[in-house]
Order: sequence, then C-alpha cells, then structure tokens
Amino acid sequence: QVQLVESGGGLVQAGGSLRLSCAASGRTFSNYVMGWFRQAPGKEREFVAGISRGGGGRDYADSVKGRFTISRDNAKNTVYLQMNSLKYEDTAVYYCAAKPTITVSKAVAGYDYWGQGTQVTVSS
Repeated sequence: QVQLVESGGGLVQAGGSLRLSCAASGRTFSNYVMGWFRQAPGKEREFVAGISRGGGGRDYADSVKGRFTISRDNAKNTVYLQMNSLKYEDTAVYYCAAKPTITVSKAVAGYDYWGQGTQVTVSS
C-alpha cells in the first residue's frame, strides 16, 4: 500500500507559476512510476505527466509540453510538477498516482494508487 498526499495547489493568474508536490509513504518510493493527472469539472481525468522510477524517463501530454516539468527526489519520497505559463484551461484538480512497474503509462487505469487531489485555479 502506498499513501500519496498532494500539496501546492492554489489560485494563480494566467501566465503565472505553481509547483505541486506529492509526498509518498508506505512502500519503497523508487519502485514506483509516478504520474500527474488532472480533472476539470464535467471532464474525464486526463494524463498530464509521468516519470520513470529513476527519473530518467519522462512523458507529457501535448497540452503541457514546454510549460510543465515533472521531477522526483527518491531520497525525499516526493514527486513534483513545476507548472509555468499557466493558462485558464489548466484549471482542474490535480492528482498524483503511482504504479509499481517500469514504463510510464498515460492511462488512468494503469495506476494503482492515487492521492486526494489538489485544486489549481487559473484566473484569466
């Protein structure tokens, strides 16, 4: 069992930045691929970014490439999402997720453990 707790969400103006954090506990963090997903009101949960167990492999949704950066610190059991040049359409609840495999997946169903989410609101 892995417990995930997100933090860092908030209200920001368009063009601004936020950094989300997700702290993990319960199992060996470095055994897990980590992902960030988001869900806007009335929409399905969607993949944002994913990172491999060692941090060398990363993948992004097309909508955030060049603006968001995912990273992890295995010594601190934490994964981060640096979000720059935020847009109104980035407004959503952001979730981190974990799966005990090797490859990054963009599928919601591919992840076994989820945090409770943190709200990001971008004002236009």
